Amino acid sequence: MPDPSSLRPLRRQVLFERIVAALQEYVVDNGLRVGDRLPSERELAAALQVGRSSVREAIATLRAGGMVEVRHGDGLFLRRMSLDAPRHGLDGTGDTSLDLPYIWETRQGLESQCARIAASRATPEDLEELAASLDLMADEIAQGLPGLDGDRRFHRGVARASHNPLLINLLEEVRDALDRTSAKSLTRPGQPARSLEDHRRILAAIRSHEPADAGDAMLAHLVGTTDPVLEHRLDAAGERRGDVDGARRT
Repeated sequence: MPDPSSLRPLRRQVLFERIVAALQEYVVDNGLRVGDRLPSERELAAALQVGRSSVREAIATLRAGGMVEVRHGDGLFLRRMSLDAPRHGLDGTGDTSLDLPYIWETRQGLESQCARIAASRATPEDLEELAASLDLMADEIAQGLPGLDGDRRFHRGVARASHNPLLINLLEEVRDALDRTSAKSLTRPGQPARSLEDHRRILAAIRSHEPADAGDAMLAHLVGTTDPVLEHRLDAAGERRGDVDGARRT
């Protein structure tokens, strides 16, 4: 096994995605092959000068992508040369307004859970990033803009503050669809300012380490920003399905 000292130290504030990238570079730079043994969690943490919890998150991401495997009692091994290509089949969701209610329902489930977890796991760096996203959104609104960049940065920041690679990856796979729902919401009169206040309440709960309050605040925010027209369409779709089911039973 090549000497792990060839790995370059990382800055303390980097996220686990940087560790993933460093490991991918390590594999290529050292000419490793499938089946080769990789440095242990302890060795990686020491070489990269990061916490072992961050290394565990990176390894979980690599395992989920099929690049590495953990053989208990034996170590970490290279399973394939790169991560599985992201599946973008869900990115087409939301191309029509009829899909948007289902995207909102998905957001409500996943993002409220991210907020709950973030209230327990967010680091000082995560909190700084979330605060910076709110400053950006406030600046955009002051310029008469809807605050889309700050909004996107905040929601991604909450997901990343959960330090759950599976939740993060799920949300990233449907990022384009999520952005479309945000754009539709934030172009409504008065909504940018309301969303900014919601974000501040969410951050306050995360900063106070109150998981239930953080999850509830995120859910209330997402429910409150749902376009009533879309809710009406979802209800109508449900009624149509009920009519069809009733016809089938008769």
